[in-house]
Amino acid sequence: MLFHLFQRLRGEIGAFNVFRYVSTRTMLATLTSLFITFLVAPWFIRRARARQLGEVIRDDGPATHASKQGTPTMGGALIIMALVTGTVLWCDLTSPLVWPALFVTVGYGALGFVDDYLKITKKNKRGVPGKLKLVVQFVVGAVAVGWLFYGGGLAPEIRQRLAVPLLNFAQHDIQIPLVLYAFAGLVLVVVGTSNCVNLTDGLDGLAIGPVIVSTFAYMLLCYAAGQTLAGFNVAHYLGMAHVEGAGELAVFCGAIGGAGIGFLWYNTHPAQVFMGDVGALALGGAIGFVALATKTELSLPFIGGIFVVEGLSDIIQVGYYKMTKRRIFLMAPIHHHFEKKGWPESRIVVRFWIVSFFCAIVGLLLTLKVR
Repeated sequence: MLFHLFQRLRGEIGAFNVFRYVSTRTMLATLTSLFITFLVAPWFIRRARARQLGEVIRDDGPATHASKQGTPTMGGALIIMALVTGTVLWCDLTSPLVWPALFVTVGYGALGFVDDYLKITKKNKRGVPGKLKLVVQFVVGAVAVGWLFYGGGLAPEIRQRLAVPLLNFAQHDIQIPLVLYAFAGLVLVVVGTSNCVNLTDGLDGLAIGPVIVSTFAYMLLCYAAGQTLAGFNVAHYLGMAHVEGAGELAVFCGAIGGAGIGFLWYNTHPAQVFMGDVGALALGGAIGFVALATKTELSLPFIGGIFVVEGLSDIIQVGYYKMTKRRIFLMAPIHHHFEKKGWPESRIVVRFWIVSFFCAIVGLLLTLKVR
């Protein structure tokens, strides 16, 4: 909203021209969401404690988690509030990419909110039944993905072309039927990323750290995909798909990163507040949608490598156990395996952050000039 206000006033006040630049608004969105999180978090934690919105710990989890019982949860609602505010204030709201990104974020957040609330009120870890949760994820994701592919979010000449890491997008024409592309994007990218981030959220600061790293990496990719500087097409130079309006998603990613940094201040070990499904599902869905919108979905497994490893470890553990009644890992997802081996929680979290940073660098290298 502030962007549109300054756009109207820039004819009278020349200094307001600075707000038309995506780079300026991305930084402002980051700072806005960061400030809001810092400002509201202490009040949110106090209210959550007063209302006894405490985390319910798994009975079969590591013994060290017993002390976490009752720690305020649903902190993801704070992240969503801050990132939505930063986005709405500084984005060009006429962009066809911003609203579906917000829709999938808030929609998945609402699902996570209900899931967390049921866990708290019923005092168990079941929450929303798994099949129903998947159905809701598919419905919300399908609306956002349909909006992107069929509602004008992507130009017809690129929307069903596949961008392959190490290959120059302009020089290769790899096309997939649009219906298949949209369905695969929904299942593997949006829903898959949402659930993988949710599985990662098991230790203090473990999920939000890689989320921050991934969103800042995608902030750079969004800026590159959408910008034309003095007639120079940045995306074509870097071998990416040029997506009209993708720069506004850089503002969106900046808002996520700022809110995430503010939340990490209170979520770092020992956590004062947990993210909960309300945050993990929403942030994962947001990252997946941004990957689809910028034609970088094949780079996502590298940039979000930690999420992929966490998700695969859980799938492998469950599948192997069903076939053999034996376990590969001491406990899944894999961060619990290291806990069972005796690693301190802070060591696991920081090392996973380091791996996440490495994965993001590799993903950027494969996506950009290396091609």
